[in-house]
Amino acid sequence: MTSKAKQRVRELRIDETRLWDSLMELARIGATPKGGVCRQALTDLDRQGRDLVVRWAREAGLSVTVDRIGNGFLRRSGLDDSLPPIVTGSHIDTQPTGGKFDGNYGVLAGLEVMRTLNDHGIVTQAPLEVVWWTNEEGCRFVPVMMGSGVFTGAVTLEHAYAATDAEGKRLVDELSRIGYLGAQEPGHHPIGAYFEAHIEQGPVLEAEGKTIGAVTGVLGSRWFDCTVTGMESHAGSTPMSSRRDALQVASVLMQEVAACAHRHAPDGRGTVGRVEVFPNSRNVIPGRVKFSIDLRHGDDAGCAEMVDEIRAKAAELMASTGLDIRLEEVSAYPAQAFSPRCVDAITRASDDLAYVAMPIVSGAGHDAVHVARIAPTGMIFVPCRGGISHNEIEHAEPADLAAGCNVLLQVMAEFADVG
Repeated sequence: MTSKAKQRVRELRIDETRLWDSLMELARIGATPKGGVCRQALTDLDRQGRDLVVRWAREAGLSVTVDRIGNGFLRRSGLDDSLPPIVTGSHIDTQPTGGKFDGNYGVLAGLEVMRTLNDHGIVTQAPLEVVWWTNEEGCRFVPVMMGSGVFTGAVTLEHAYAATDAEGKRLVDELSRIGYLGAQEPGHHPIGAYFEAHIEQGPVLEAEGKTIGAVTGVLGSRWFDCTVTGMESHAGSTPMSSRRDALQVASVLMQEVAACAHRHAPDGRGTVGRVEVFPNSRNVIPGRVKFSIDLRHGDDAGCAEMVDEIRAKAAELMASTGLDIRLEEVSAYPAQAFSPRCVDAITRASDDLAYVAMPIVSGAGHDAVHVARIAPTGMIFVPCRGGISHNEIEHAEPADLAAGCNVLLQVMAEFADVG
C-alpha cells in the first residue's frame, strides 16, 4: 500500500448511524418483550435473519456462498481474486433470552466495512469477505461453535448433521428446511487472515475506561460432571454422626472450585453452574449429588494445575468421608493465543484512531478460536454495559460499536492491501 493510499484509508470512518440502524433492524427478527432477541439456530427466525443479511450483502454488490454446514460467505472482490480473502464475521444465532449485539455486531460490522469501502470507491488487492458461522451458541444443537468447528475440522460434518434438538429434529434436516444447506464443502474456502469484532461480554473494558480490547487469546476450558454418592435416609431419625450426606460433601468440593480459581488469579475461572440433588426431598438426607464443574485458564498448564487440585481435593474428601466421588471430563478446549501480527495491527489501528485500547484475554469461547488454528486471527472487543451478555438487557453504546468497526476497517484494509 502506498503512503498516499494508507493516508486515504486512515481518514475513512464508518457510518455510525447506519451500523446502529442495521443492528436494530436485525434485532427486530425474534425480538422479545424485554428488549432482547430469541433467534435460535436453524429456526424460521434464523432463516429470516440470514435472508436479511443476504439481501443487504447483495445490495452492497457482494457475492454469496453457503457451505454444507450453512456457513455463509459474503465476498467483495479484490484486484487479485486468486489471493486468499481477508475475512471477518461472527454469528447471528442467539440464546433463547439473548441480546442484540452478541455475534450480530461482528457480522454487521463486517458488512459496514464493505459499505464504507464502496462509499469511497476503495479497492483492495485481496478480496474481502464477511462470514456468518452456523450455530455458534449451541443452545439448540450441540456442540457450540459448530459451523466454525466443522469448517476447521474440529467437528466432523457427520457428527454435526446427526445433532438433534430437544424435539428430536436433526440439524441436517433443519438446515435443508430453512434453505441454507449449501453445496460447498466446509473448509474448501481459503482464509488469508480472520478478524472478529465482538462485545466483550465482561466488565473489564468498562471498568478500565477503555474503548478497544486487543484480544491476545481465549482461555482454555475443562468441563467435568462430578457425582458424589452417599446414602439417603430420614432427616429426623438419622443422627449427624451416622449420616452419609452427599450434598454436604459435594458442597465442600463446590467451594474448592471457586477457591482454586482465586488461587490462579487473574486468569483462573471456576464455576459450578448446574446441580442435581437426589431425591431432592425436604426431609430426606441427599443420597446422590451430580454437579457441573467449569474450569478455565489462560494457558493449558494453568488449566491442568487447576484440574489436578480439584482431583486432589476429591480424593481427600473420599478418604475422609468414605463417600464415592467420580469426576467425568465431558469437554476440553485448549487455550488459544491469537496471531501477534493481528493483535499488533489492532493495537496500532486503535492508536492511530486515538482510541484508548488495552490488551485483554477472552473468557468466553468464539468462532475465532477454531479459525485461529488454520489462519492468522485477531479479535476486537468493545465494552458492553455492566459486562452483561447472554441477557435481554445486553447493551453497547453506538459510539463504542463504531469505534470497534473503525478499527476493523483499518486492519482489514491493511491486510488486504489497498490498490
